[in-house]
Amino acid sequence: MMNIKNYKILLTAIFGLLLLTCQDEDQEFGDVIAPSNLTLTFEIVGVDAENPNGDGSGFVNFTATADNAITYRYNFGDNTDVEVAPSGDATHRFNLTGLNTYNVTVIASGTGGVTTSTAVSVAVFSAFDDQEAKELLSGGVGSSKVWYLAASEVGHLGVGGTPEISADAFWFPSFFAAQPFEKCNDEISDCLCDDELTFSLDADNNLTYQLNNNGQTFFNVGHQGVIGEDAGEDACFEFDTSGVSNVSLAPSSFDWSSVPDPNFNARGTTMNFSNDAFMGYYVSSSSYDIISVTENTLYVRTIDGLNPVLYWYHKFSTDNPADAGSNDLETVFNDLVWQDEFDTDGAPNPANWTYDIGTGDNGWGNGESQYYTDEADNIIVEDGVLKITAKAESFMGSNYTSSRIKTENLFEFTNGRVEIRAKLPTGAGTWPALWTLGANYDTNPWPACGEMDIMEHVGNTQNTIFSTMHYPGNSGGDGVGANTNISTVSSEFHTYTMEWKDDEILFAVDNIIHFTFENNETLPFNSDFFLIMNVAMGGSFGGAIDPAFVESTMEVDYVRVYQ
Repeated sequence: MMNIKNYKILLTAIFGLLLLTCQDEDQEFGDVIAPSNLTLTFEIVGVDAENPNGDGSGFVNFTATADNAITYRYNFGDNTDVEVAPSGDATHRFNLTGLNTYNVTVIASGTGGVTTSTAVSVAVFSAFDDQEAKELLSGGVGSSKVWYLAASEVGHLGVGGTPEISADAFWFPSFFAAQPFEKCNDEISDCLCDDELTFSLDADNNLTYQLNNNGQTFFNVGHQGVIGEDAGEDACFEFDTSGVSNVSLAPSSFDWSSVPDPNFNARGTTMNFSNDAFMGYYVSSSSYDIISVTENTLYVRTIDGLNPVLYWYHKFSTDNPADAGSNDLETVFNDLVWQDEFDTDGAPNPANWTYDIGTGDNGWGNGESQYYTDEADNIIVEDGVLKITAKAESFMGSNYTSSRIKTENLFEFTNGRVEIRAKLPTGAGTWPALWTLGANYDTNPWPACGEMDIMEHVGNTQNTIFSTMHYPGNSGGDGVGANTNISTVSSEFHTYTMEWKDDEILFAVDNIIHFTFENNETLPFNSDFFLIMNVAMGGSFGGAIDPAFVESTMEVDYVRVYQ
């Protein structure tokens, strides 16, 4: 079995109306009323006679109104995350330098999950500054923020090639991506996990940086000559990193638009450090492209100062890795009772999986747009991985096809640990899911049968993973759950885990718990469930589908159940 597998699962059999609602994320009951009279207006900040497209800040205020609308969602047309705006009001900053035109779409949601949308074209001028990045890095004017290695994430340290040597994979660490805590559990590199990176923003809006390496720096083997050393491998050495560096921000010199993945969105901002400062791992560089930055996550890359065909990637977090162990999943289930490693090419093993076929009622209860098939174009095992592919094509009255498979009547279980290693599809409108359904749904209609969503993802909210419980009084859009941000859900494999016990149910990504649910005997989570895997298109949770969408695949390395 390969270490990296492609998994894409298609669930499509006729469960009847009861099952059709079981993956519902926003379904409401009662009258189904579509929003009407939807209008979208905007005001570009700083418009005057001399600046018809704004003052260069890039800020635009939007207002959406409609009759019978419950909430609104904005797609700003610049590859940023979809924003939910219950009131219809939203302010967005367009960061691309210069005068650019964006197609902004707003989707108004009514009862029953029905939607209405409209769009406007906005021409905005942005003069580069990236004040937002300064504030996210530092915590704001007059504040400081400390960053640590995001040791719990895949690729907290990674390396890949430039377009010259890696034409098809130059925007992610395709050569090497460290596994969770790999660099903290290695005596050669553990000094990297002690680093404290502090960004500060003073009253004059000047951004500064200071690295506290606690006495030692992790040096790349090719750069140890700067300190007169040669360990023959990467190693930690005593090195003075005291002193404060000034940080200047500039537009990235790299053409990020050359990335072929339409859903990849780099910030386009470069940090330049004075005094030869660097971000933890020494590769003779003081200039870092910000790929993404939020309140508590930072993803950067820099070019190797001596070997300029290599890009080094670093992930940081405001969480100290020394505290991460308290949130590690410690299982009580260690006996492997069922598995599929996807080692045999062809259709999925019929001893393990059956299909759901068709569109279901009301798009499987969620207004989805795909037709589920068992065709090899949509679902296949090859090269040691399972692939479920959603495609834009006309088939049986639908505009999209995909696949959905389940273990119903083949493998059903109560309690245990489920592990699924997968890489997720991309594209606005995609909605992959790895989930379980109460096996007695035919006699105990949903939501009474219960539903446990191990992982859901929507391309309109790229890199956010959702885990949700559905049961009477807490189903559909009122399900109980949590989400976590993983920056590489579609470029790297991650392990999605559910630990199902009598008194609690835990959900984790790469063994880090992000949601805990208290179970008891009054809830439906004390009897047999079966596994389901699928990729939906659109619907009440998947949202608007990109008109340019062609196809995308969910890849699954393995599915394992322990008791």
